[in-house]
Amino acid sequence: MAADVHKLAKMLQELDDQMVTCMKCGMCQAVCPVFAETMKEADVTRGKIALLENLAHEMIKDPKGVQDKLNMCLLCGSCAANCPSGVKVMDIFLKGRAIVNGYMGLPAAKKAILRGMLTKPKLFNGLVDMASTFQGLFVSKADDMIGTSCSKLMSPIIGDRHFMPLAKKSLHKTVKSMDTPAGKSGLRVAFFPGCLLDKMYPRIADAVFKVLEHHGVGVFMPDKQACCGIPSLASGDLDSYHKLVALNLKAFEGGKYDYFITACASCTSTIKELWEKMGDDYPADVKAKVKEIADKTMDVNQFVVDVLGVKASEEAPKGGKKVTYHDPCHLKKSLGVAAQPRELLKTNADYEFVEMNEADKCCGMGGTFNLNHYEMSRTIGQHKRDNIFASGAKVVTAGCPACMHQITDMLSQNHDSIAIKHPIEIYAETL
Repeated sequence: MAADVHKLAKMLQELDDQMVTCMKCGMCQAVCPVFAETMKEADVTRGKIALLENLAHEMIKDPKGVQDKLNMCLLCGSCAANCPSGVKVMDIFLKGRAIVNGYMGLPAAKKAILRGMLTKPKLFNGLVDMASTFQGLFVSKADDMIGTSCSKLMSPIIGDRHFMPLAKKSLHKTVKSMDTPAGKSGLRVAFFPGCLLDKMYPRIADAVFKVLEHHGVGVFMPDKQACCGIPSLASGDLDSYHKLVALNLKAFEGGKYDYFITACASCTSTIKELWEKMGDDYPADVKAKVKEIADKTMDVNQFVVDVLGVKASEEAPKGGKKVTYHDPCHLKKSLGVAAQPRELLKTNADYEFVEMNEADKCCGMGGTFNLNHYEMSRTIGQHKRDNIFASGAKVVTAGCPACMHQITDMLSQNHDSIAIKHPIEIYAETL
């Protein structure tokens, strides 16, 4: 409750201005994964906007209740994509969370993680590296084929999740930085791995480097990169969020590149869309730097297909190992990238692409939603698993490591012998 009153008042006014276009038509109900499970009006976008319209009064009366209702959201963007009025739902919900958390203050545990660790990349990396070294003491194998682990010792904290263990060597340990010149393509890209590629899926980064080298694309990957900021934004902590943006601006300052590439849908969406939208109070020079990066930001699948011109043969391969694709919400619904990952999958003659039912339906991950509402997250994720299994695929792909993490949990708990990969890995196998 120590937040600046004038700042909160300004944010409340901005929120009011953004909500006037909502007609309460209910089109959001048809696509909301959470509402489909709970059937509660408070869990759908229309209900949350009705709550936010009286936010000042409701915060004073029951701030914890308001916070709980706002947090019961995956931030998947399905409602925004289906809204006939074009309501900027994600902007509204993120600002709503920031207002409530600014009024209440951040819980001690979240403050320790978001401000004490995430905004200090060197400390964060060191702690994760230490955890990787000693994780064998706390986890046991869950599924040999998928490679998942579980932890009875930590189940009171993490539940009965199945998860991919931390990489034995994170990306920042094996490839601290990179600065290579443009080759035959004449292009240079900045590469932003993000937290999950760095610490859990460095193999995806290896595939990206292989593809870029093959096509003669120079790479600028500075050290001292930080998290893109989406965990802080989703938690309503603008303080740590703005620090993370500043750290990344400093890390990439001075680099010359044509595109800013990521292999994580959440990072791509955050950098391309949210950095600008949540930076109204930045000085003019900082706004210019944010806009320059946002304008150059592109998903790696989109870059390889649309910029480098990689195309599958006219006749898609048949008879290979069946592979399907899950559309990450932040990639398809926020950025409109859907055809390009499928194009890459069809370049590999060892695989036969099959479309799963409801490929663009949310997997239930939602970042912090999975931590706060695991049972609901798992229920939604089970629907995704069922559609993957029904497709007959032996490999499922997704352009987002967070989605991969969720799908891994679901497949492992169902004892499904289905591998999980990123589309760029499938294409890299052809080179």
